[in-house]
Amino acid sequence: MTDPEDLVERVREGEIRLHELEDHTDADTAAAARRLLIERETDTDLETIGDYTFPAEAAEPNIENMIGAAQIPMGVVGPVAVDGGAADGEHYLPLATTEGALLASVNRGLSVIDTAGGADARVTKNGMTRAPVFRVAGVAEAAETVEWVTDNFETLLEAAESTTSHGELIDIEPYVVGDSVYLRFAYDTKDAMGMNMATIATGEACEIVESETPASLVALSGNLCSDKKPAAINAVEGRGRSVTADVLIPGELVEQRLHTTADAIAEANTRKNLTGSAKAGSLGFNAHAANVVAAAFLATGQDEAQVVEAANTITTMDAREREDGTTDLYASVSLASLEVGTVGGGTKLPTQAEALEVLGLRGGGEPAGSNADALAEIIAVGALAGELSLLAALASRHLASAHEDLGR
Repeated sequence: MTDPEDLVERVREGEIRLHELEDHTDADTAAAARRLLIERETDTDLETIGDYTFPAEAAEPNIENMIGAAQIPMGVVGPVAVDGGAADGEHYLPLATTEGALLASVNRGLSVIDTAGGADARVTKNGMTRAPVFRVAGVAEAAETVEWVTDNFETLLEAAESTTSHGELIDIEPYVVGDSVYLRFAYDTKDAMGMNMATIATGEACEIVESETPASLVALSGNLCSDKKPAAINAVEGRGRSVTADVLIPGELVEQRLHTTADAIAEANTRKNLTGSAKAGSLGFNAHAANVVAAAFLATGQDEAQVVEAANTITTMDAREREDGTTDLYASVSLASLEVGTVGGGTKLPTQAEALEVLGLRGGGEPAGSNADALAEIIAVGALAGELSLLAALASRHLASAHEDLGR
């Protein structure tokens, strides 16, 4: 182990670079030296940033130039009964956020859902995408390339799957724009979120495309994937897991617990989430689904930037009249692009691994992919609860007072 003071001096003298510290000492000492340097260069105290509980070595696959950890308050909501294709039974959902009143609101929604008998949830589509872009001379070569790809799917499947023991190539959808050919590869990545898996597999397949067609690869990602950006293709075709959750809440329960009516919530949803979102040109037709998704992503080690795609959520609320004349509330959320995993990436960090254990979903599932499916379903139910609670607060005009009561 090298003294952090010595390492700081060596960096200042140009003997070693800041990102090379781990080559000269262990990960924790490297982080301490880097922190010490930044404290002196910026005249700051990084004591709290440096007060983390996991070994820095555990974070080496997830961060470069580490100086410590950002601590975000984590809470839990639930339990709620989820009847899913993979999730089953009562579940707590850990959420990490700095937004006051969020967990209280989601917890209120989950309590109502649970009292109504729980929510149903299903993953309806699964496919992590990567879409390389190729250059051709013109439309004739584009058509030749597309025809070859269509006729030789099995060849490309073999090449792509040779790079992974888990991923399965599901589909290749071609798109032609002038002298550009885009191939949108879609994979079942099982319990991994799978972005790296899809990238590596697609790179192998692209070598075959280049050798057998006139097309030349320009970029392994041509933005038709589309990763970490608002994109209509993800809202329509989906990316990662497409998941829907719904619940039917008796009218009397709406009135007793949410202090409004099914008709009022349905109207608020139509005028706000549907008409208002359409007028705004939004890709998401929801109240704040991204709030719950982001908090769940931070808690469970997902790629937080992919909350952009998760915001492509459609919320529906419908007042359904019963034979006795009372009106119940049907509520649902449909998330077209929820990119989650229970293995790999940030899920291996100690804090996030513990959060997944709370859900009973740490690591790979049996069968493969079932844990990630269950996580998607539970997060969808959490998003449904958030939508229900916020729309009820708006319909009853309690939103501002709720924030005031919680001191926000």
